[in-house]
Amino acid sequence: MPFISASAISPYNSIRGGAAEGAGEPLLLDLYPNAAAAYSLRKLKTDYTGPAIQVTRSSGEVPTNQDIGFNSNGELDTVSLLEFVGEGDGTVAIWYDQSGNGNDASQGSESAQPNIVSSGSVITQNGKPTVQFDGSNDYFEASTVTTGNPKSIFIPSKFDSISSAEKVIFDSITTNQSLLYKSIGNKIGIGFGSFTLTSYTATTDFILYSILHNGSTSNMYVDSSTQIVNNQNLGTNAFNGLRIGAVRGSASLFFNGVIPEFIVWGSDQSANRGGIENNINNYYNVY
Repeated sequence: MPFISASAISPYNSIRGGAAEGAGEPLLLDLYPNAAAAYSLRKLKTDYTGPAIQVTRSSGEVPTNQDIGFNSNGELDTVSLLEFVGEGDGTVAIWYDQSGNGNDASQGSESAQPNIVSSGSVITQNGKPTVQFDGSNDYFEASTVTTGNPKSIFIPSKFDSISSAEKVIFDSITTNQSLLYKSIGNKIGIGFGSFTLTSYTATTDFILYSILHNGSTSNMYVDSSTQIVNNQNLGTNAFNGLRIGAVRGSASLFFNGVIPEFIVWGSDQSANRGGIENNINNYYNVY
């Protein structure tokens, strides 16, 4: 299935302007810069001037796609979003990378695009807009995301339901495996070439996953205080392209749930973990 790039749809991009800084406080990527890729429905970087997402509306009215930016508070411009989508559904064609590296995540097939609006209402988690994956065929690809080692990944996420099926939150695109998933037995698994099933049982709670690889061993935390991987050797595979919501290769094991934010650093952010987690939690009220 071909994937559509940001440049390929640019004739429909009518809202590419930046937003105000909001309250004027430093944003997450101002405080902790140099992310490899950063996707969010809030503004993460003061000098970022692009939109948050590009949306496809189900009505089929031309233009079918439009970029949606941020309001003056640095939050998703839901007024413009609903004005464009109307009473139907809106799906996300492109989730723009706010890191400055141009690693936009996209899905060119409308039927496989995650939702952002359902029947004229913005999909939310704890009152904040979120991207919702249907567990059947939704996913994004960001083929240009590459990281060496070390690396750090922070993801607030929630499963809509729990079943015996494997569900993948992220993976690399090729066989260069970098994987976070829910197993058949409903345990959270993680690995970068060598994998472990943690003792943490997946639930339908809203969770913040913090994954840190220092170049040789990995640590992983749930909701900041619960460590579920402790200095384990889980391999040293880097990202060779990023897939959000499905497994590498022929896409399958689709994630069912919401992800409002997904940030990757190509560095070990262990020293900054508490600050990053507090910033994410203060906005999304995860835990």
